[in-house]
Amino acid sequence: MRNDSVLEGAGGAVALSFGRAFAAPAPTPLADRLQERLGGIDLVPDLGADIGSRTWWRGAATCAALIAATWMLSPGFDRPTYGVAAPTLAGADWDEARAQSIAPLALGANSGHRLAPTAAVVPLTDTPERPTLELAATLTDGNRIADVLARAGVGSHDAGAVADLVAQKIALDELNPGTQLELVLGRRPAKDAPRPLEKLSFRARFDLSMDIARQAGVLALNAIPIAIDHTPLRIQGRVGPSLYRSARAAGVPAKAVEAFLRSVASRTPVSRIGSDQQFDVIVERARAATGEVQLGKLLYAGLSGDGSKLQLVRFEQGGKDSWFDAKGIGERTAGAAMMPVAGRLTSGFGMRTHPVLGYARMHKGLDIAAPSGAPIVAPMDGTVTMAGWAGGYGRFVKLAHANSLATGFGHMSRIAVSNGQRVSKGQVIGYVGSTGLSTGPHVHYELWKAGTPINPGKVTFESVQRLSGGALDAFKSRFAKLMAVPAAD
Repeated sequence: MRNDSVLEGAGGAVALSFGRAFAAPAPTPLADRLQERLGGIDLVPDLGADIGSRTWWRGAATCAALIAATWMLSPGFDRPTYGVAAPTLAGADWDEARAQSIAPLALGANSGHRLAPTAAVVPLTDTPERPTLELAATLTDGNRIADVLARAGVGSHDAGAVADLVAQKIALDELNPGTQLELVLGRRPAKDAPRPLEKLSFRARFDLSMDIARQAGVLALNAIPIAIDHTPLRIQGRVGPSLYRSARAAGVPAKAVEAFLRSVASRTPVSRIGSDQQFDVIVERARAATGEVQLGKLLYAGLSGDGSKLQLVRFEQGGKDSWFDAKGIGERTAGAAMMPVAGRLTSGFGMRTHPVLGYARMHKGLDIAAPSGAPIVAPMDGTVTMAGWAGGYGRFVKLAHANSLATGFGHMSRIAVSNGQRVSKGQVIGYVGSTGLSTGPHVHYELWKAGTPINPGKVTFESVQRLSGGALDAFKSRFAKLMAVPAAD
C-alpha cells in the first residue's frame, strides 16, 4: 500500500508519499548556525556583577584585549597628534566677527547673552535721562494726597501746591482710598533735584474729575463736572425655588437682596412666600456720563401673588430710615417698658406689710433701690401732668402717655421737669432720694392703664409708627415717584 520513491527532476529530489509531494528542507546558512550557537553568550557582561564567575572572567579578558589593541594602534604617548587651527582674524574681519559674537562675562556682559561692542562704541561720561516719566499712584487709607505724590517722586513744593488746588474744590478727606492718580513728571534741572510735575489726572468724586497741568511754569487746576443720572434701578421677576437666587440671577445686588429679605420678614414669614409670587425691587442707581454705574441701598420692596400684595418703601424720618407700607404705616414693635433707674428691685407689685406704717396694704408699684442722686428717666414718651410734693410719695412726678397709659415716680430728691412739659423716652425727669414715707434712697415706680394700677414688670408695650401731616404727604409723593420707575428689560 505504501510506495516511497525518490524521483529525479529539475535539479532536485521529490519525495512521494500517498500520492502527495513534499519539498526537501534547504541547508542552514553558516551565519545562522553561528548566531544560534553564540546567541546565549554575553560579549559585554557587567563587570560589577557576578565577580569571579566564568562570565565575569570572559568579560574581563575581552576588556583587556580591547585596551591592548587600542594601545598597539596608537601613535605613542610621546608623539602628539596635530590638528588644523583657524587663522587669526585681524582688521575689518575681526570687527565683523566681534560684532556678531556673544560676549562672555569676562568681557563685561551682564546677562551672559549680548552682542559685544565694536571699536565704534564710546563709553558715556553721563547717563541721559528720559525727558518725561509717566507714573501711576494709588491713594491709600489714611494717607494725604501730598504724601502719595511725594512717594511717587514729586517735589514737596509741587505736592503741596496740588493739595492746595484740590482743597479749593473738594475737602481732602472726601477723596476715597483707592483713587488712581495718573502723573507725568518732566525733566529735572539737576541730578539732585526732583522732577517737576507736568500733569496730574484723577477722579476726585463720582461726579467730578480733576486735571492739573503746568501752564507757564505754574500748576493750574481744571475741574471737570460729570453728569450723573440718578434714575433708580427697578427689577421684577418670579420668586421660583429660591427668592435669593432668583433675585441675584435677575441682577439685584447681593446687599439689596439681603435688605429685601429683612424688610419682607418684618411683615410676613419668608417661609410662606410662594414660588409663583412676583418680587419687585427698586435700588438706588447713579449712572455717570462716562459710563460708570454705582448701585446703592434698597428703596422699595414689593411682593405680590397668591391673593396678597406687600409694598414697603424706605423713608427717612428724624434722621433714621424706616420701612412703611403704602398707607404710611410702619413696623409694629413690642417690648417691655424701660426701667426708670438702674438699681435693685426691693419690693414688687401686690399686697405687703408697709415698712413704715407696719400694716399690710396694697403696693401699687415697684420699689427700685439706687444710690441717692442717681438719674431717673422717662420709660416712654409722654407729658408731665404733675411735678411736686405728693404726701407719702414725697417729691413725685406723673407722666401721661399714649393709649391711656400713665406712670408715676415717687420719693425723688430733686425734680428735673415741670408741669405740661413734653418728655421723650430716656430723658431725665428727676433724681433718686428718700422723701416722704421712705426708709432709704429708692424710686417708687407706678403704672396705670385707664386709671387702674397694673404691674409695670408684667406689661409689654406694642407701638406702631404711623406717618401723618407733612411727613405723610412727602411719603406719598416718594411712593408715587418710585411706582413710576420702569422695570429693567
